[in-house]
Amino acid sequence: MHHVFLLFSHRNKYNTLVVNHSTFVGIGSIIIHYFGSVYAVIDIETTGGSLQTGKITEIAIYLFNGESITDSFVSLINPECNIPAFITNLTGISNEMVANAPKFYEIARKIVEITANQIFVAHNASFDYQFIRKEFKDLGFDFKRKTLCTVQMSRRYLPNHRSYSLGKLCADLGIEINGRHRAAGDALATVSLLKRILDQHQASTRSLFQE
Repeated sequence: MHHVFLLFSHRNKYNTLVVNHSTFVGIGSIIIHYFGSVYAVIDIETTGGSLQTGKITEIAIYLFNGESITDSFVSLINPECNIPAFITNLTGISNEMVANAPKFYEIARKIVEITANQIFVAHNASFDYQFIRKEFKDLGFDFKRKTLCTVQMSRRYLPNHRSYSLGKLCADLGIEINGRHRAAGDALATVSLLKRILDQHQASTRSLFQE
């Protein structure tokens, strides 16, 4: 059975777009160096921390070339399930806010396009990356990108901080977060943090990627 979402150009008799599993080729384990790279800095909000039961409620993606933001995509997402009250208290995202928001399959094509050939960057990247991969897997699509985690990179290039949570680290570094626990606010703060890391990396000879 085809999983329907707006992604590729193959159409069925109902004139809807269907997944072509052979169309996408990920960049795998290719080592991409700092100079000339473009980073897709991403943050998501979810209905909970469990990959098995949680769903994405908001996503923000900022393309960053090392100096400035060149493109962006921010959207609430209808998770098609209840948002618990404690999550609403944390993020401010309520069931009412997402009721008319697009479902994940409706923005899947945009996520693929804007992150294509970019380095997927997030604070605690495994969380965001695995949640997004799970959403695509549910649509029958294998989403793969090269990733960088700003938690790991901060420990490496910005040592000796009392905490490497995004809020506390940004407070230490004087990076303002305009909208904590919202995708856009946290992603923009991660852009600023990445710039600090890249500035430190530029002066070193180490690879951004673990060997």
